[in-house]
Amino acid sequence: MYAEERQQAIADEVRVAGRASVAELAAKFDVTSETVRRDLAVLEKAGHVQRVHGGAVRPEVMRVVAELGVAERETAQTEEKAAIGRAAMSFLPPDGGSVLFDAGTTTYRAAEALPRDRTLTLITNSLPIAGLLAARHVDGLHALGGRVRGLTQATVGAQTVAALSRMRITTAFVGTNGLTEAHGLSTPDPDEAAVKSAMVAAAQRVIVLADSSKMGREELSGFATVDDIDVLVTDSGIDPQFSAALSARGIEVVIA
Repeated sequence: MYAEERQQAIADEVRVAGRASVAELAAKFDVTSETVRRDLAVLEKAGHVQRVHGGAVRPEVMRVVAELGVAERETAQTEEKAAIGRAAMSFLPPDGGSVLFDAGTTTYRAAEALPRDRTLTLITNSLPIAGLLAARHVDGLHALGGRVRGLTQATVGAQTVAALSRMRITTAFVGTNGLTEAHGLSTPDPDEAAVKSAMVAAAQRVIVLADSSKMGREELSGFATVDDIDVLVTDSGIDPQFSAALSARGIEVVIA
């Protein structure tokens, strides 16, 4: 393999997986670690990767972006989120089951799409979702207690985590700020990450609702691995190679 071919293959590897280590790349391409480092230097100069200790990540992974509040996120990818919310309804459990709605603007759209003729126990840590469902006079609605995080209008903290640890939920609709194979699902705030992790642990089936802008992003706090996911509902903007990589790991990828 010529150096240019190897460098293209390395760039593709990092683009799909989000990151790659020098040791892994050296073994995969049967070259020395020094050769891989030189390749990464070339790719970094061309803007294809960002070198980090022990390997490289996609350039956008290293960009620090302030976490947006609910009001700002409501205006982003609105059509995609609405379609994702509607598609999520095909994964509702049978009547008598329990459904958890994580806080977030995409999960809010799923709650909006909830059929009115279903008999389900509904649980959420989102004040907007609780308000939406309460206004419909939904029976079996439970709002998780805890400290309210103003930026996302979600309850977080030890009380929220403890309540989830005592639950066994049929289906959880969970949002995420970032999703890569290496870092899994992640979010900027450690308190929200702890609650999301408890949601994943409590659920028999985990349905991740995330538009394609979340793919390939890594935030500070990881809360689940990709192997914890049963289904990803997203939009057509997802990278086909990344979608194929998730499918190969047993995740059902649904394009809304």
